[in-house]
Amino acid sequence: MSERVSHLVFDVETVGDGELVSRVHFPEADLAPADALKRYRAELKDKTGSDVLPVTFVRPCAVAVAKVGPDGTLLGVSSLDDPRFDPSAMVRQFWEGWKYYRRPTLVTFNGRGYDLPVMELNAYRDGLSLPDWFHDSGPSYQQPRNRYNSEAHLDLMDMLSNYGAARLSGGLNLMANLLGKPGKTGPDGSKVQGLHDEGRDDEVNRYCRCDVLDTYFVFLRTRVLTGRLTLEQEHDRVAAAKRWLEEHADADPACALYLESWGDWLAPDGD
Repeated sequence: MSERVSHLVFDVETVGDGELVSRVHFPEADLAPADALKRYRAELKDKTGSDVLPVTFVRPCAVAVAKVGPDGTLLGVSSLDDPRFDPSAMVRQFWEGWKYYRRPTLVTFNGRGYDLPVMELNAYRDGLSLPDWFHDSGPSYQQPRNRYNSEAHLDLMDMLSNYGAARLSGGLNLMANLLGKPGKTGPDGSKVQGLHDEGRDDEVNRYCRCDVLDTYFVFLRTRVLTGRLTLEQEHDRVAAAKRWLEEHADADPACALYLESWGDWLAPDGD
């Protein structure tokens, strides 16, 4: 019997598939994967001002997941397929875990636009069958992939930006800092490819777990917004999560790193 998990908070870091880029974009050039990625990024930069690769040309190098209980308690944080971090294994473990825990709500920050498509497209690529997730019969609002079905997937950026009506400048880093939490502690996505190429996937996964912790604490505050938790209950869950981090800090450098910049939320003056 699996433990009761109501939500899976997750984050994904990716690297470019240079072989695929070479085959699709430069079939006549006979470029090495690294050279194909470099050329493609330069072209993207010229066209769009950004060299971020489309989700169709990336593979995960880090998938971090936090398990959350029905009362909002943090049950654990882990990196999938540690220490190998094999892309196919991480994708398979992610979807198998979702099924094992009886299809809990997935929680992300901007996951609708990036993390989930990465996991879906890589499941397609790896030949996985996900009928429970791609269920497309019945009312559209009950289908897991419907944008407004927050019981299947809660994208916190979507929620906090009124589903894209407002620009959420500052993103996860800002939302976490408003709660006194560390926010961005590691390299941004543009540095991940370099770390991966240097064989430093463990470092990428460490920062990915920190991002998941930020997302978890933002998730808790949104439970206060929606009335699912009182502010006092949120404080209890935050304190329990801190104790969990302290208990695991010696074994998990991500916990130690997160605690180094830990801060507590300050109530407005007069409260």
